[in-house]
Amino acid sequence: MEAKGAPCMDEDAERMLRFASGDEAAFDELVRRYGQKLLAFADRFFHNRARSEETVQEVFLRVFEARKRYQPRARFSTWIYTIATRLCLNELRRRRPEAQAGGSEAEMFGSASPAQELEAARLARSVQRAVDELPENQRAALLLSRFEDKSYAEIAKILDVSEGAVKSLLFRATDELRRVLSQEEGS
Repeated sequence: MEAKGAPCMDEDAERMLRFASGDEAAFDELVRRYGQKLLAFADRFFHNRARSEETVQEVFLRVFEARKRYQPRARFSTWIYTIATRLCLNELRRRRPEAQAGGSEAEMFGSASPAQELEAARLARSVQRAVDELPENQRAALLLSRFEDKSYAEIAKILDVSEGAVKSLLFRATDELRRVLSQEEGS
């Protein structure tokens, strides 16, 4: 385990340091490595491609602006997801009253029957609605854990909470999803 405050030099942190030294190709590589991942992450918050793309552009603008101040104190992915998560949460708070546009229903169900496809689509909509209704920190923790495969330690750094708080957020989020979905099943 690294000492608190000790540099954390993964390949992407090294790319960022090269970018800070004037290597613009290193920035291009970071955009290639993280652009689609961050877009998918933002899409899970907004279900609106334009808002997601704007948010990802803002993430990379922040990365660009921070290049001279960047210090590798955590994994680069933790640092960039911290920026992305904060921007997503701020955007949600700013536009809370607006209705969020639904995502595409054009899912591939393979060889499922039409009835199975309809049931799967209904379940997917129910899960998405339940996730959208979670408190912001629970939602962010759930998305980071389940979709971005981040560890409790990484999520704790991104959300600026303890690992115990992450476990609690994930437990409460999962419990709430289970409750909402069981209610919908009963209706």
